[in-house]
Amino acid sequence: MAGRLLKVSSLATAALASSGFYLHNRQLDLNDLSLIRFGRAAVTTAIISYDYLTSFKTIEYGTEEYWSLRSKLSELFVSFEESPQGAASLAQVHKAVLHDGRTVAVKVQHPKVQTQSSKDIVVMEVLVRAVHWLFPDFAFMWLVEEAKKNMPLELDFLNEGRNAERVARMLAHFSFLKVPEIHWDLSTKRILTMDFAQGGQVNDRDYMRRHGINVNEISENLGKMYSEMIFVHGFVHCDPHPGNVLVRKCPQSKNTEIVLLDHGLYQVLQPDFRLDYCRLWQSLIRGDMSGVERYSRRLGAGDLYPLFACVLTARSWTAVNSGISSTPVTHTEDVEIRTNAALYLPQISELLNRVPRQMLLLLKTNDLLRGIETTLQTRAASSSFINMSRCCIRAVARHKRSKARTRTRRLQITLSESFGLWQISMYELFLWVKGSALGCWVAALLGLLH
Repeated sequence: MAGRLLKVSSLATAALASSGFYLHNRQLDLNDLSLIRFGRAAVTTAIISYDYLTSFKTIEYGTEEYWSLRSKLSELFVSFEESPQGAASLAQVHKAVLHDGRTVAVKVQHPKVQTQSSKDIVVMEVLVRAVHWLFPDFAFMWLVEEAKKNMPLELDFLNEGRNAERVARMLAHFSFLKVPEIHWDLSTKRILTMDFAQGGQVNDRDYMRRHGINVNEISENLGKMYSEMIFVHGFVHCDPHPGNVLVRKCPQSKNTEIVLLDHGLYQVLQPDFRLDYCRLWQSLIRGDMSGVERYSRRLGAGDLYPLFACVLTARSWTAVNSGISSTPVTHTEDVEIRTNAALYLPQISELLNRVPRQMLLLLKTNDLLRGIETTLQTRAASSSFINMSRCCIRAVARHKRSKARTRTRRLQITLSESFGLWQISMYELFLWVKGSALGCWVAALLGLLH
């Protein structure tokens, strides 16, 4: 086993060096490794660790030793594509074929990045402190704190593999969801080998049109998937950017599938936090302002709860007051939000320092999902609120049943849950009839009668 993994390590180094992604100790690309990743992703940098680097630190590009190592790849793979299928600042993916004929993806962390990790944190800490000194209203120390917490999670590809298997089991009832199978015998903390998955990025409308994929179906299924993760299980994939979410038609069944990739960073939600978050969204969907205030305060927003509701939903306070499920998104509202975001930046900074750290990655996840919906032109669709409502009802009912002391009380809770889910189904049926040809015909007939 150790010998096989060392050969995979050698393979990784050879491929990385030859494809031009070799990073030297004295190179530091702030645009790539620090500023963008820290700001946009709430600091989820993944970097190779030094102890693994020492195993092949003497291997240099262009030497005979380098080429001799590559010649041993036949022991592991029938073929291995040196040119990466995809590459980012921290890792890249190569396509390979096993001896049993299966095609796999080999995800490799870039060598010699570990030596930069602590420097990146120091640089960001200095920058954050400098900004706070120049502009006292801006407090972004939470960025550095999140970096220190999240970095080890993305460093460990074995952890990523375990996350992938857990979410695959957790959401196995969704036939449309595919998570690539992990090949543990060819994986280490720095190299992850998995089944190769093909498909188009979830924001590629041209790909969907060419392959007959319904964007509304994709958006609805993505909402189902994430509502289940967030509200029911509290185990959330926190990097759903388009490169990590593929869509395709199954070659055999022709059904539409979603392939979820990159499982390095998950947020585990504590039960009390998750339930308060459920109840907050129920209040937001209904337009229950007393509930919005109550659960926003419980989640740490304090007197900034109106701003918190707007940040969470990306809607104006007027829309929140009216109930976000019944108020369509308009261009005027989007312009208002963009304008106010700049005006309220100090308050937003204070809010982010107040809320639990669990909320930070959820906000990032919501933002990425909202970006996908905007691209697909399905933002604020009724189906997304229906799926969220179903999951919230199930989550709250499950919690109540766990606290119930008698069988009668558990039965009451189950009946109440069933009634709530039935109401949602009836509302969903109403929306379907309203939007169907039959609904349009009935509406036209009623108009003529009046």
